[in-house]
Amino acid sequence: MSCISVIHNRLLWFTHFYVVSVLWNSFLLIGLFQAEFLGGSLPSWIQHVHRSLGRDSQSEDTDSEHFSALLVLLLLWLHSCRRLAECLWTSVFSNGVIHIVQYCFGLGYYIAVGSTVLCQVPNNVRNGKELSVQICWYHVVGVTMYIWASLHQHRCLVILAHLRKSKSGKVISLSHSVPFGDWFERVSCPHYFAELLIYVSMAITLGFHNVTWWCVVMYVLFNQALAAVLCHEFYQKNFSSYPKHRKAFIPFVF
Repeated sequence: MSCISVIHNRLLWFTHFYVVSVLWNSFLLIGLFQAEFLGGSLPSWIQHVHRSLGRDSQSEDTDSEHFSALLVLLLLWLHSCRRLAECLWTSVFSNGVIHIVQYCFGLGYYIAVGSTVLCQVPNNVRNGKELSVQICWYHVVGVTMYIWASLHQHRCLVILAHLRKSKSGKVISLSHSVPFGDWFERVSCPHYFAELLIYVSMAITLGFHNVTWWCVVMYVLFNQALAAVLCHEFYQKNFSSYPKHRKAFIPFVF
């Protein structure tokens, strides 16, 4: 296979994804902050999207909507920052390849996710008024779930990394081993399950009713579930003593 059709270094392309995500979401977050607190306006391309979706004709507009979108965009940016840091300093990637089409799709996805959040902001952002921060119960539930899922995802990624490192932290192997501890006691890929929970937590933070974001959640569900099933089958095929009670993706269910 030529270098045009594949990219061989998994660390390289994962890092690219999260660098793009951090930079793009930083740009969106700064723009939204200026629009909400400094009397600015949303980017023209966002306003065009609003008009095409009919959002500029919606009369109902609450401060909780504005704050929900700002909070979710902040959570998404923090998630990207953490995942980038884990790619650089925690995870140990095995050799692998990705097709250039998949690589481009990945870059596009991380740009689209942040843009999707910004598109949920009502078009008439300020109209001369200051944003009144209204913290609702679903904000508390969503952020709490986000922190809980993020902590478990990080722990699971650390467990996976330690399988390939010595006690001193030096990488000694790129081979696969059976992980134990934390959510690995219940599922083969708890870090994928945690990723789903993180996106669900953002849907909750948006107030449960945002259909567009639930479509994003469904994409993450099918994407992570497929990856988890393939990983689960790999473990079962290559390790005869692999725990039979473990599910692939969702504890006790799937």
